[in-house]
Amino acid sequence: MERHVLGISGGRDSAALAVLMRQSRPDLALEYFFTDTGKELPEVYDFLGRLEGFLGAPIQRLNPDRDFDFWLREYNNFLPSPRTRWCTRQLKLRPFERWIRPDLDAGTTIFSYVAIRSDEPHREGLTATHPNLRVVLPLRERGIDKKGVIDLLDAAGVGLPDYYRWRSRSGCTFCFFQQKIEWVNLMREHPKAFEEAKRYEKTALDHGSPFTWSDRESLDELADPTRVEQIEREHRARLDRLKARQRPNALRPAEPVDEVLFEEDGGGCLICHK
Repeated sequence: MERHVLGISGGRDSAALAVLMRQSRPDLALEYFFTDTGKELPEVYDFLGRLEGFLGAPIQRLNPDRDFDFWLREYNNFLPSPRTRWCTRQLKLRPFERWIRPDLDAGTTIFSYVAIRSDEPHREGLTATHPNLRVVLPLRERGIDKKGVIDLLDAAGVGLPDYYRWRSRSGCTFCFFQQKIEWVNLMREHPKAFEEAKRYEKTALDHGSPFTWSDRESLDELADPTRVEQIEREHRARLDRLKARQRPNALRPAEPVDEVLFEEDGGGCLICHK
């Protein structure tokens, strides 16, 4: 017995992988899934609907058995952080493992298709911790890079998620990997979500959490108009420096500098952001 599963994060790479597999391996009975934390951007849900229309198949929602608020209490109200990624472990990995574990233990071989591009040598697939789990990297195997991902989505008429206008990552609304300019953008695009993030942060700090959502700065401090102006000024300066360093290449159009800038910092959780 075999199963073939493909995780959709709400981002462009996993969507492009789904498009590729639908076009190149229509014979596979692929199961598409999305681990829904309940704290996703509304643009993510819109994009999932668009992708389902192309695939002609549902994307199964895997919901955690306990929500974000439960796990926040379990972790003594300490916010997740790059050093303590309990959100990924409890709200993303745990539901996936619960979904496939019975079949793995029953002897079914499960092939998990993961969206790692050919231009991401620093990334690795999810480690297969069960002998019946096989991780497959079709984008890397076929030499598909970032431009190839975008080409796949454009050609399929799926396009990109709308949040790429102002943010580089999918995943939770208040992902701690956001850059400061992205927190400013969240404040403007989704003010209610920003206020919710502030409330979580205040509760965490009141309980002694050493972490804030944004490194070494609370969202209250970040939202101060003077600070917002400074963040935007520094962001524009970085864009200008990148533009000045770009060299024209007639064989390959330069990608927008704002995309390069957003990805400069690296990091991120594979299962959330791909």
